[in-house]
Amino acid sequence: QPRESKASGSGVIISKDGYIITNNHVIDNANDIQVNLSNNKSYTGKLIGKDKDTDLALIKIDATDLPYLNFANSDSVKIGEWVLAVGNPFNLASTVTAGIVSAKGRSINLLENFNGNSNTAIESFIQTDAAVNPGNSGGALVNTQGDLIGINTAIASPSGVYAGYAFAVPANIASKVVSDLKEYGAVQRAFL
Repeated sequence: QPRESKASGSGVIISKDGYIITNNHVIDNANDIQVNLSNNKSYTGKLIGKDKDTDLALIKIDATDLPYLNFANSDSVKIGEWVLAVGNPFNLASTVTAGIVSAKGRSINLLENFNGNSNTAIESFIQTDAAVNPGNSGGALVNTQGDLIGINTAIASPSGVYAGYAFAVPANIASKVVSDLKEYGAVQRAFL
């Protein structure tokens, strides 16, 4: 018999009128998207667009005057810089962990494998040792000024839970994806 299944993840409000960025794998194949804010308000989310090649998705809720995060220039992030990972690991709402940037431009062949050896997958992850676990996907990686430097996407772990290696899509890539999803509904890419 078919059974209803539910999954949870995290997201980042990026505009006061309700645009939210998350991971594609958080909302992929979802029939309904429910967004629960930290003030206990709940909204129905509308999928604006998604991009498997960066594992990002853009959703929208019908709300106004929301607090939101600004995109930082992720190219200026430095190795050793303190960062905070914000999300909902194991359905524990509004969890914050701290760590440092361990590496930049990291490729772990994750998205290529998700998409069946796609040649358009873009991996240039920010690696951090801030604790990230299942449920953190789609959540914010912020600098000490509270600006968004990445979207927490993956962990490297033999057990499936935090083992010291977490990976975030850099804000500069996320910003381009969001811009294209808003304007075109798909990411515009050039090929040589």
